[in-house]
Amino acid sequence: MASSRLSSWRRGVLHPWFLGVLGVAIVLMLWAAISATALVDPLFLPSPGAVLAAGQSQAAQGLLWNDLVASVGRVFGGFALSAVVALPLGITMGTNPVICRLLEPLMALIRYMPAPAFIPLLIIYFGLGELPKILLIFIGTLFFNTLMIMDAVKFVPRELIETALTLGGRQAQVLRRVITPCIAPQVIDAYRINMASAWNLVIVAELVAASEGLGKRISLAQRFLRTDEIFLGLIVIGLIGLLIDLGFRLLMRRACSWAN
Repeated sequence: MASSRLSSWRRGVLHPWFLGVLGVAIVLMLWAAISATALVDPLFLPSPGAVLAAGQSQAAQGLLWNDLVASVGRVFGGFALSAVVALPLGITMGTNPVICRLLEPLMALIRYMPAPAFIPLLIIYFGLGELPKILLIFIGTLFFNTLMIMDAVKFVPRELIETALTLGGRQAQVLRRVITPCIAPQVIDAYRINMASAWNLVIVAELVAASEGLGKRISLAQRFLRTDEIFLGLIVIGLIGLLIDLGFRLLMRRACSWAN
């Protein structure tokens, strides 16, 4: 009986959710303890209470919600466009050696160009509206998504494809019933990983040219030395990223349960 309780307790303590929450709680307690000692100037390390108060103030003014909607909309708009283009392009490159040899060097070349370096051109071409910000995210994530999907296709076991063709399967059927299920987990994982790049890019874009957004709010806070608002913006971005990551993991478990 005692061993059963001990085993149950160990399972609970070692559960990923418990350990994750514990890690966050430890950091928060350390942060609160250090700020309470006043050893660090609040200008450099505001207390959790000050950050919470800044969040309540921005929420009451409607700023937090407007910035959140603006940044999230840009991220999902640019990344959705990238994902839609990258999927057929990556599959085509992975299944067609000619197309792969034609496009892979070009993509490798552009992939190493820092996406923020395109901001001046995007502003010249499309102005200061929403389109340049969405296109920056599109450019910054398209090539990574495409190449990761291409690699996933190349690693599909040749035996499966040859067996399907031997049994009379057509190219379209092999693509739909063999290749697509095999690469689904890798595609979802590629999108989950590259979503972080989309957030990095939207913050950079908003720092340069935006009237609202989490990046713009952080830039304004830096100008007036409001570190509590900077911490608030960073925490909000982290929480959104965590929710998106959990959403991709849930999608992976639901859509690709056989791969878990």
